[in-house]
Amino acid sequence: MTAKPTPSIIHHFSSIKDPRVNRQKKHQLQDIFFISLCAMVCGADNWVAIEAFGLAKEQWFTELLGLEHGIPSHDTFGEVYASIDTEQFSDCFSHWVADLASLTEGEVIAIKGTRGVVWTRPQKKPLSIGSARGRNKTTWF
Repeated sequence: MTAKPTPSIIHHFSSIKDPRVNRQKKHQLQDIFFISLCAMVCGADNWVAIEAFGLAKEQWFTELLGLEHGIPSHDTFGEVYASIDTEQFSDCFSHWVADLASLTEGEVIAIKGTRGVVWTRPQKKPLSIGSARGRNKTTWF
């Protein structure tokens, strides 16, 4: 049986193992992914911009995610993305985008190219930030 497509970021990224030490976790891993992906789709292209986006939308994120400790800092975003399995994240991202395309019957923006790279540890493959071009607009993420 084939899984039904879903637009849920939390669903698609829930299989990624959280590499952080339990006693140091203030934020759920899925919340970090959700906030950062929303920010990147809206134009944030670095950790400081992602944090600023989160702070600008903090009430909405808190209502939606039930954030107990507010928006993660830019350092937290950077450290999390530096420590996760980037290949697994890329696979989850690809499946999420494929589900979006399926659910919107192809009316989703095509993703192409690389604008920059998200910082990661040297022994891991870096995450790329790409661009998405739609009708009269380009979004970087």
